[in-house]
Amino acid sequence: MTSAHVKEIISIVKTGRVLTNESDRYSYSFDGSFGTYLPDVVIQTKSVEELAALVKLANREKIPVYPRGQATSLSGGPLPVKGGMVFDLSVMDDLLEIHEEDLVAIVSPGVLTSNIHHAAERKGLMYPPDPSSSHVSTIGGNLAENSGGPRGLKYGVTKDYVIGLEMITPQGEIIRTGGRTVKNVTGYDLTKLIVGSEGTLGIITKAILRLIPKPPASETVMAIFNSLVDAGRAISKILSSGILPSKMELMDQASIIAVENYQPSGLPRDAEALILIELDGHPSAVIDEAEQVSKVCKEVGARKVTIPKTKAETEEVWKARKLVSPAIVRIKPTKISEDATVPRSKIPEMCRRLQEIKKKYNVHLVVFGHAGDGNLHPNIIADKSDKEEMRRVELAVTEIFEAAVQLGGTLSGEHGIGTMKAPFMEMELGAEGLDMMKKIKQAWDPNNIMNPGKIFPEPGQKLVLSE
Repeated sequence: MTSAHVKEIISIVKTGRVLTNESDRYSYSFDGSFGTYLPDVVIQTKSVEELAALVKLANREKIPVYPRGQATSLSGGPLPVKGGMVFDLSVMDDLLEIHEEDLVAIVSPGVLTSNIHHAAERKGLMYPPDPSSSHVSTIGGNLAENSGGPRGLKYGVTKDYVIGLEMITPQGEIIRTGGRTVKNVTGYDLTKLIVGSEGTLGIITKAILRLIPKPPASETVMAIFNSLVDAGRAISKILSSGILPSKMELMDQASIIAVENYQPSGLPRDAEALILIELDGHPSAVIDEAEQVSKVCKEVGARKVTIPKTKAETEEVWKARKLVSPAIVRIKPTKISEDATVPRSKIPEMCRRLQEIKKKYNVHLVVFGHAGDGNLHPNIIADKSDKEEMRRVELAVTEIFEAAVQLGGTLSGEHGIGTMKAPFMEMELGAEGLDMMKKIKQAWDPNNIMNPGKIFPEPGQKLVLSE
């Protein structure tokens, strides 16, 4: 990027800030995954018109554009791998409207997801997608990555709740897709195409989200197992018994031990797995369903099943699950968080394969996550300064993806592809499937300025964690 480009950018941005100092730019060079890439310039503005003018400039001069929220991405989503401009959309946090009668929320991309949850709940409503990072992640980032969360089992992921968007195209035009109606079958569904496109098709500047009435009651069941595979079998059996929990979370023995060492809460260190099940709905229905779930777990071989009696006990149980991520990085500093997802019927087999991979490569593999929808989170804890260990981790991660795809699953349930999983795209989609996605990208963005270097692998690109 030339100094003339920077001058033109500064002349466009009248209401925001243009950051060119190296120290500022370094603050935007990384995210929650791997790699550091320095952008040429960072722009903060709340003005959609200024952003659109910047995109027009970028398209004319073929300057890469990288939209960014709070950079909690675990797949490299906002990394400016080819330099260029970073748009810090976290500053666009002014719009958060709840329209009770229409059951919709209208939001700007920099609004924190948890603020949408709180605003909806104050009106007796619920925005179901609940990524674990919702207290720090922006809705724009969630839309880009099509984020999920524990409630995805019953309620689905982000795209299931987006009914309209305002966005800037790669040509710098401002367009609107969808609207405020739940039913809308006018032409191609561009809204669904844009959600989950990881910033490669344009920049979302406003979203209309569908809300639902908040269920009046919930119950939690905790089941403890001596076998991880048995826990997997219990999950499959509950889901085929006619009960649909709102959450079904798995913790393996390594997760349990890590949490107990970090902040003890009385979990059994000798158990190979535990599952936490939340049921929501009508008060009497959830009590009945909790009893049925307990019975199924016991039939499959759970050694102990408990239903917390008080709100405090329930919160303590769920707090243990939330503590897994901070607890495991106490063991070693580098966390490789994957979200390979398999069909529900294959959960026991995937659990078995993960145990094999752990032994084969002698890696510290921890399994936890949203097991009810097959969205396991195999996390590997390592030390990135140990090159030999990181090479073993690379091989283990590759085999995890291979196992998921062989079992009819997918590379990503909710974290997105970004840079981390791009090398494996053809393995899941096939050359023709990947080529069809590339054709859509080329049609929308012929100059390849929107978040280049994401989703689509460069020739010969491999997963590299050991540099």
